[in-house]
Amino acid sequence: MSVYLDHAATTPIFDVALDAMQVALRKVGNPSSLHTEGRSTRKDVEDARDVIAKAIGCLPSEVIFTGSGTEADNAAVKGLYWKSGKKIVVISAIEHHAVLDPARWLVEHEGAELIEIPVNKSGVIALDFLRELISKRGDEIALIAVMHSNNETGVIQPVGEVVKIAGEIPVHTDAVQSFTKVPLSYKDLGVTSMAISGHKVGGPHGIGALILRRAYEIPALLHGGGQEREIRSGTLNAPSIVAFAAAVSSNQYRKERVAKLRESFEAGLHASVPDAYINGVSADRLPGIVNVTFPGTQSDSLLLLMDSEKVSCSTGAACSAGVHRPSHVLLAMGHTEITAQSSLRFSLGANSTQDDVDFALSVLPKVIARGRAANQK
Repeated sequence: MSVYLDHAATTPIFDVALDAMQVALRKVGNPSSLHTEGRSTRKDVEDARDVIAKAIGCLPSEVIFTGSGTEADNAAVKGLYWKSGKKIVVISAIEHHAVLDPARWLVEHEGAELIEIPVNKSGVIALDFLRELISKRGDEIALIAVMHSNNETGVIQPVGEVVKIAGEIPVHTDAVQSFTKVPLSYKDLGVTSMAISGHKVGGPHGIGALILRRAYEIPALLHGGGQEREIRSGTLNAPSIVAFAAAVSSNQYRKERVAKLRESFEAGLHASVPDAYINGVSADRLPGIVNVTFPGTQSDSLLLLMDSEKVSCSTGAACSAGVHRPSHVLLAMGHTEITAQSSLRFSLGANSTQDDVDFALSVLPKVIARGRAANQK
């Protein structure tokens, strides 16, 4: 038996999405072409756009297809900055690197000033810090970026409150982990822009979307054919777009069922490894993410040991050029470099089962014991 508990990294593609993609792949026609085949493919794209717009609570014209959630984040952060003419970029201290790295790029290459909103021990941003910052320097701020939920801990952020505090300052939110998992409405949140991704919701890799307010134009990262409101040029990936919409409309993710599996896993975890603790446990979290610190271990060793027991999970930390680094998310929550490198992320998805949970729990005590023994050498 093998168990996949890394749905926050990517989900298995749903059958309905795969079927839709295979049909679309057999069709010929560039969506930008005016002949019959092109118009047919364009209709498929626009029908898919309507589906995604309805699911996310926006207008179809506000959906801009991209190659990934990362591209959507980059387009928003850089585009909003360039549009503003201002110098301060404000992000949360726990942003995904798809937001953190372009913000740092703007500092290095465009002379921006980066200010990070701290979080408490539960991983929730400090709204009072943001209020004070805006009261003092609001007229200098180009944009604010706060993710809807964190990819490592699953902690949900008060984005609606951020928008209220921001006033006229543009707000971007990375909602890649939240889309289809918890109630999410672009219109109700009131953000300027939002990023979502196909492969996190049962769709294929290589497709995402930037949700951007109608008539709110930003400078493009890609230039060419002028597709997608001239913000994202390039031939539209019709098969992946169609499959993305098929996954979204299938409504296969049942958050109540996934939450019960998470609760079962956490209960078993406490019973089998009593000194382990869950990061962000007191905050509102996504149904399927559990980030656990196991004192006296090294997370990279635990990951490989879990893999040897046929359980796929994640460290949730960045890895660059083969050098393991502590999670900036856990460091922001008050962890030391040692404890930040003693944590694993288990993430459940639409097709996870109680058998998956039980199997993972059955191998966990042995893995932790071996990990602690190795760490003492």
